[in-house]
Amino acid sequence: MAEPIVDAVHLNKSYGDLKAVSDMTFQIERGEFFGLLGPNGAGKTTTIGMLAGLIEPTSGRLMIDRCDPARDTNKVKAKLGLVPQDFAFYPTLSARENLEFFGRLYGLWAERLEVRIREVLNTVQLSDRAKEPVSHFSNGMKRRLNIAIGLVHEPAILILDEPTVGVDAQSRNAIFDTLELLNQAGVTIIYTTHYMEEARRLCHRVAIIDCGRLIALDTPVELTRSIADSLIFIEFANGLDETFINRLSDLGKARITNPEQGKVQLETGAREQALKGLVELAEESGVHIRSVNVLEPSLEAVFLHLTRKHVRDTAKNGE
Repeated sequence: MAEPIVDAVHLNKSYGDLKAVSDMTFQIERGEFFGLLGPNGAGKTTTIGMLAGLIEPTSGRLMIDRCDPARDTNKVKAKLGLVPQDFAFYPTLSARENLEFFGRLYGLWAERLEVRIREVLNTVQLSDRAKEPVSHFSNGMKRRLNIAIGLVHEPAILILDEPTVGVDAQSRNAIFDTLELLNQAGVTIIYTTHYMEEARRLCHRVAIIDCGRLIALDTPVELTRSIADSLIFIEFANGLDETFINRLSDLGKARITNPEQGKVQLETGAREQALKGLVELAEESGVHIRSVNVLEPSLEAVFLHLTRKHVRDTAKNGE
């Protein structure tokens, strides 16, 4: 196996008593489209902040393309392009003027800078709006300019933090197309999101993060295969006693997700049989079913399954 372009080993980041990232270990292959998937506050932004050299880990080891960010800061910065969630440009300047400014910060001048500006404007489909003040741009155009700025110095790794927040469907698809073309050209992409469909469409592998911990890492297909055929979410109108839950467990793996509201998650590999058995069991026990929602095998199902399990286990351990 080729040497990974990113190698993170037991990364930790704490702010006082708060553990933003805890014991994070993963590798990213050269040319990979790697997703960091998790709810808001899961630790995604802190993780990429450490990868980008903006946040110093409390402990652990990190190598970026054979360089140690702590010792080879300038080398690492040259290899990375960061596209933050917030807009990172000067709105009174034009797209071209912003690219000239940031390109010079990376040491680009004269003809080389001009070539790169033309290339990245073409890549993000802003060539025809290059001379307009950015304040006139739509949110989607601003997001694409953010990407262009991250690309102007031709980095080997492009890191994007929630790059489609606040954009319409057309702009989102334009961003997807741009990123897919960049990845096909050999750029390694690290992409954070909490949108399941984005991770499924774009990423070769997905790391699921919750409460600062890495709880799963695999391809979207293999993650989907890791759970049973279906997740069935059931809400009962009346209280659930232990005998009923034990009988419900005969239909699949049953978990009470909200005892006060009578909510139960049933994981099963035989959906039709489980649904039939559920109705029969409720009638026999005099329990009224308020609602049933069947979630087919999907990355969303994996995410819900793993994050809910992780939150429950964390609470059980008193963390």
